[in-house]
Amino acid sequence: MAIRSVLPVAGLEVDPLVAVAEEPRPRSGGRPWVLTNMVTSIDGATAVGGVSGPLGGPADMAVFRAIRSVADAVIVGAGTAVAENYRPPRPDTAVAAARQAQGRAERLTIAVVTASLNLDPSLALFNDSAYRPLIITVEQAPEQRRSVLEQTADIVVAGVSRVDLRLALDELSRRGHKNILVEGGPSLNGQFIAGDLIDEWNLTLSPVLAGGNSARPAFGPQAATTRRLTLARLWQGDDLLFGRWVRAGTSSG
Repeated sequence: MAIRSVLPVAGLEVDPLVAVAEEPRPRSGGRPWVLTNMVTSIDGATAVGGVSGPLGGPADMAVFRAIRSVADAVIVGAGTAVAENYRPPRPDTAVAAARQAQGRAERLTIAVVTASLNLDPSLALFNDSAYRPLIITVEQAPEQRRSVLEQTADIVVAGVSRVDLRLALDELSRRGHKNILVEGGPSLNGQFIAGDLIDEWNLTLSPVLAGGNSARPAFGPQAATTRRLTLARLWQGDDLLFGRWVRAGTSSG
């Protein structure tokens, strides 16, 4: 399985774990750098049978682990965390070494966004005594659910009745997290777009026609202004395309 560059230089074989780590990610206005990673079929589906796995493959997994390797924290919506069966991160030797070389903690922080706290405490994500994920919620969240979940997770309050993503990013920054990876789902992605909080958009295009009624990579409130991004690189592997777009004016390295 080889991954080759299409842009900016065509034909070069790349090691995603090395190449992604070398890409610049400056802090944006004092807040953490926010990047995404989504996969879609060529007809725009983000899931098949409710999950994204059928759209991927070995090359997609290689890029996925490389992008995660540069993240201090992952933000994910509760629905996606449940559907995709999120678990405590267990980096392999290569990823652990890459993270150490970048000065990052061996295990990234997974932060689940939920105003309702409607999460089953028996989920695999909460069943590692050596790992405590974050739960980002609101002041009005049910106190009983909070008392149960905070036994195995750290609770962050960001907003009164709706999660305020800027407040959430401020708290993650306070905890020392510089690169924040948003892994969806589409509704959460849409909220980040509406708040003009996306610095880097990574999108994998899978050579699959899926049909169905799957959501697009982002939906939700209309952004106050459109944000133009610049294509920084394009890779190809296993007939998949891997694109990286960044805020205009950010160096592609």
